[in-house]
Amino acid sequence: MHKLLKEINEITLKMEEQYPELYEHLDENPLTIPINPHPHLDTNVFSDYLESLKTLLQNHIDKHLK
Repeated sequence: MHKLLKEINEITLKMEEQYPELYEHLDENPLTIPINPHPHLDTNVFSDYLESLKTLLQNHIDKHLK
């Protein structure tokens, strides 16, 4: 879990610093606290989120390098 959180933090920081135009369009702020008092958060949820961030970033890079 810690590894996933570290990777999520690193990729969102990279987006914020290097691709602010992409970062500002994320559906949620990485610092957002869930409003549900007991959200179901497990390694699968974080892994899926990380993969979606990686895909989003890669697609953005591919599109802008052409």
